[in-house]
Amino acid sequence: MSGVTSAEAVREAALAAREASYDLALATRAVKDAALEAMADALLARADGVLAGNAEDVARAEEAGTPSNIVDRLRLTPERLAGMADGLRDVAGLADPVGEVVRGSTLANGLELRQVRVPFGVVGMIYEARPNVTADAAGICLKSGNAVLLRGSGSAAASNAAIVAVLRDAVVEHGLPADAIQLLPSESHDSVTALMQARGLVDVLIPRGGAGLIRTVVEGSTVPVIETGVGNVHVYVDRAADLDKAVAIVLNSKTHRTSVCNSAESLLVHADVADEVLPRLVKALQAEGVTIHGDAAFGAYDGVVAATDDDWATEYLSLDIAAAVVPDLEAAIAHIRRWSSGHTEAIVTEDLAAARRFTAAVDAAAVMVNASTRFTDGGEFGFGAEIGISTQKLHARGPMGLPEMTSTKYVVTGDGHVR
Repeated sequence: MSGVTSAEAVREAALAAREASYDLALATRAVKDAALEAMADALLARADGVLAGNAEDVARAEEAGTPSNIVDRLRLTPERLAGMADGLRDVAGLADPVGEVVRGSTLANGLELRQVRVPFGVVGMIYEARPNVTADAAGICLKSGNAVLLRGSGSAAASNAAIVAVLRDAVVEHGLPADAIQLLPSESHDSVTALMQARGLVDVLIPRGGAGLIRTVVEGSTVPVIETGVGNVHVYVDRAADLDKAVAIVLNSKTHRTSVCNSAESLLVHADVADEVLPRLVKALQAEGVTIHGDAAFGAYDGVVAATDDDWATEYLSLDIAAAVVPDLEAAIAHIRRWSSGHTEAIVTEDLAAARRFTAAVDAAAVMVNASTRFTDGGEFGFGAEIGISTQKLHARGPMGLPEMTSTKYVVTGDGHVR
């Protein structure tokens, strides 16, 4: 709107979202599920427009010399668009968390006490160049009864505008307010600042992106924040590992998709199996184009780059991995405690005691035993399309599905009770 500042635009959007949230909170599961199905159908029916908008964004990013892993996050294909639609349908098939009784009892004085799930109200999303997040967030927020304010990156502006236009039209067809889903301006940082300062208008804010974005939102917001952290993810190959499993798990964790937060960034190997497994790991990783940033043990192999402290701390999101040999399980745990971002950590071992020690001692949102780190995902966990992976310890931790997008209220029923 001409003459309207970003702060004013955010305030107007938040006020409209608040009004929309009242209708959403009362919507039945049948209405919400029908809207979600319509959103999925509309994405596919209007795929040409969405893909055309995305092509504009991708071309602009490539012309600007954007790194290939970031362009990969930005790019939509017919297959990825179909995946977005499937995600919305998956959410429609999940139980509605709103109204679920978390606990209940009849008190000694006869009062009936129930704690029930309720929507937050208005959820703000600040995220980087992944337009699939636009549909995921809209779907999960709608199913959990929340209106959502979407502040995507300017690099995905055309993609996000096309997606949101499709989704808004679809929900209106099923009697829900269009302003349940709104896209905020992305031309300047002012809209981010305004959203972070919209306390009282926005109930909770979820940042999803790189370390810089998340730190900015956590440190600068007056709105409560659910922190979704970066993924400095480790795979530890124990002395009792099945080495065939270990090679497969390391490869999948690192190379299945490098540009996502559950991709492995560090590899630790027990010294007792290093002579046997290091040649296999180095060969397999390098065959996939992975650059290994290794300690002295890994450095004995051709093509390995010497690792520094910066490597242990880095979320590469690329075909790079830091690697070291450790003397024992406790050294692996100590290394992870120092460098982990608390996202996902994995151990490969056939030793039950070692697995138990690792899962108890490692502090992360998800701990894998003999499984790829790539399974830390709302869809893989059966939650449907996730809104993010929380690395904080309050309210929600790990992949955030529908229950994590609700708060609770106590409903107390009496019969003339007075205190």
